[in-house]
Amino acid sequence: MERIANQYRIIAAGAGWIDRSARGRLRFAGKDARAFLQALVTNDLDGIAAGSGIDAAYLTPQGRMIAMLRILVSASDVLVEAAPGQAADLATRFDQLIFAEQATVSDITDATAVLGVVGSDAASVVARAIDVDREGVATLAILGHLASGDTFVVRVDDAPLPGYAIWAPVAKRQLIIERVADAGAIEIDPLLDDALRIDAGRPAFGIDMTQETIPLEAGLLERAISTTKGCYVGQEVIIRVLHRGAGRVARRLVRLTFDRAVTSPPRPDTPLFAADKETGRITSAAWSPRSDRVVALGYVHRDAATLGARVVARTPEGDLAAEIAGFAG
Repeated sequence: MERIANQYRIIAAGAGWIDRSARGRLRFAGKDARAFLQALVTNDLDGIAAGSGIDAAYLTPQGRMIAMLRILVSASDVLVEAAPGQAADLATRFDQLIFAEQATVSDITDATAVLGVVGSDAASVVARAIDVDREGVATLAILGHLASGDTFVVRVDDAPLPGYAIWAPVAKRQLIIERVADAGAIEIDPLLDDALRIDAGRPAFGIDMTQETIPLEAGLLERAISTTKGCYVGQEVIIRVLHRGAGRVARRLVRLTFDRAVTSPPRPDTPLFAADKETGRITSAAWSPRSDRVVALGYVHRDAATLGARVVARTPEGDLAAEIAGFAG
């Protein structure tokens, strides 16, 4: 805990970096690449300008999640980031769906590297590391991106501090790390990275979302779902819940803040109880130096999903009391 707390104090005033190259990356090319994706994903790519991006889900016809995607549009192609281990399967799935479209998809995970930079001074660190204008970096909209040769930077909101992702050819990975470190960033522990993600209420696919998840349960409506675009795979289920069910789903992914007496995070899949009745499960948890508390994400039944409501995580060592502090999304 002390190491994580010290790292947080440093990046709260400066910046830290973490290697995110394990995440999957795809490149879609060809004049129909954007239209091809538009017909498949939950968010609306129409009107997204080059240099911008969106989050979207890719669903089964039954409305369950196959993947959570971060889609970046450039003048020449469309880049997509997915969860670790998913790129190869997604490339095959998408390739099999291309018929008359002038589009290609390739898995570029092994050919590229991604470095996350987070902290109050992250914009300055990134600008120095890849030789771009600091003001241009600092004023990027979320998922806005700008290039410096074969390297580019994306503004992200994966933490409650300013954050960026630097994409580069894999051959430049070590060079980018050295430049980021020379610019003043420290390497941060994955435990701190995870705590900041939970603090921000950002669910991770494969952890807080699985192939059994309906995206509305995970709070993705505003972030990743368009209610006005044309057809996409799984749309009928989403629209039925929104229009006929008034958006009510059986469970909600909530952000929990545990009482100060709780010092050890509960394990994933720990049951949650409200009024001595089981109401859900923990999906991820960490001690957060930002909150000075144990924080977690977990699903609870919709009847228990109320801000300020009290729940307990029931562990073999005893009950751990918490409060619903927000919703994921």
